[in-house]
This record gives sequence, C-alpha cells and structure tokens, in this order.
Amino acid sequence: MEVVYRFLLTPRWWGINVFVLLAIPFCVFMGSWQLGRFEDRVADHRAANEQVSSSKREAARPLAELLPVDKKTSGKQTTATGRYGKQLLVPDRELDGKRGYYVVTMLRTDGGKALPVVRGWLPGDADAAKAPAAPAGEVTVTGALQASESPGSNGVSAAGGLPAGQTGAISAASLVNLVPYDVYDAWVTLTKADSGMKAVPATAPQDTGLDLKAFQNLGYTGEWFVFAGFVVFMWFRLLRREVEFARDTELGLAEEPAGEPTHEPADEPAAAGH
Repeated sequence: MEVVYRFLLTPRWWGINVFVLLAIPFCVFMGSWQLGRFEDRVADHRAANEQVSSSKREAARPLAELLPVDKKTSGKQTTATGRYGKQLLVPDRELDGKRGYYVVTMLRTDGGKALPVVRGWLPGDADAAKAPAAPAGEVTVTGALQASESPGSNGVSAAGGLPAGQTGAISAASLVNLVPYDVYDAWVTLTKADSGMKAVPATAPQDTGLDLKAFQNLGYTGEWFVFAGFVVFMWFRLLRREVEFARDTELGLAEEPAGEPTHEPADEPAAAGH
C-alpha cells in the first residue's frame, strides 16, 4: 500500500469504512422497500378500478351478503328493500368537473337499520327545495356498495358547522346524530339516478388510490437513494482530504499531528558545562 494511504488502517478509518459499508446497503434496501410500497399502491389502484368496472356487469346481490364492506366488496352491485325516510344533502361534490351536491336519502330496511342511498347529484349550491322528494311506499334499490367516507380524505370535506339537513361525509359516524335510527356502516349509489338527477359513479375504496400516501412513498424512495449517494460522496471527500494532507506532510508542507512523528527526533545537546 502506498504510504499516503496507510491512514486507512487506523482505527478512525476502520470505523468510517464500517459505517459506509453498512449505511449504503441499508439506504438501498429502504429505498427499494419504499419503491415496492409505491408499486403495490399502483397495483391496488389498478385492481380496484378494474373491480369497480367489472362489478357493473355482475348481478346484484342482497346487501347482507356483501357486508361488512372491504376492498373485495366495495363497488359490488347490491339490492336493498325498504322505505325512504330522512333526506340529507352533501355539499361541495364534483361530478364531470362541475361543483354540486349529492342527494342522500335514508332507506329504512326491514332489519331496522337505515341505509344511506345517494339518489343522484345536482349542480350548484346545496338547496333542499331543489332536491327531488323520494318515492313513497316500499322500494327496492339497486346500486354500487361503498364504504363509509372519512372526512378529510379523497375529496371529502372535513368542515363543520354545516346548515341543518346537510352532512360533509357519508358515514355512520357522521349520520348518527342527524337521523333518529341506526345506520349501516356503508352506503349505496344508485345505478340509475332518480328524478332527472345525475347518477354518482362508484369509486375505488380508500387507501387503494394514488393519493398523498402513495406519492410520499415515491418521495421517500428518492430520499433514501440520495442518502446513499451522499454517504459515498462524503467518503470520497474525506479520503481525498486525508490523501492530500499525507502528501503535503511528506513534502514538509504540513505539520504532522502531535504524537505521530514521521522521523526520529534529533539527540538533545549536552548540558552546558559537561
């Protein structure tokens, strides 16, 4: 080994080298893991959208057979029978690039619980006077089953203080204080909207789309690979500095650190008088 590189055998550089040899594979592993998470979310998003599309061609099944709602049953066609009850509006919902609101009517089933049914969408500000009244008597509805919404995600408003007769999210937790009966932890959007309203298309279940979490995984992937590159860069920078210092020391352009002499000290002169 060339003299200038002998510093690589010192304990300090042994520690630096071990750290680098451990840090680089760790950063690469973490970056690959985050990339895998992103790819899994992309695959889930694609599969969920394909499921929603294919479910439109399937025969509708009774509601009880599809509960509780999960990634496999979300978007499936279902049927339920009952009588319509309280009607609510869900403001600030977009459809085909236009702002409007959902008309949600509670379907009181024979089981005693109420199923939120999105009967359609209307443009503009939420207005109870413009929302068509629900059909009277016993009805059987057919539509796509959807999981309860979470305020603040997938475009669902988390704002409070809405006027009476309105709700920001379609979920049992949001509706429990707005209606006088138990509510299913699910909802249905009609395949064919009522009274001239536009049908609200089914969507993929939450945590299966290319949302903020997915792109966070992609961002973390880049960060981990940047960390790996930074470790390599700093190692070469330290190595270059040490080599330059060692060469300068050999040429007498730099002083050797105290305690590490490169040559034998000269004999001390004899004491005066001896």
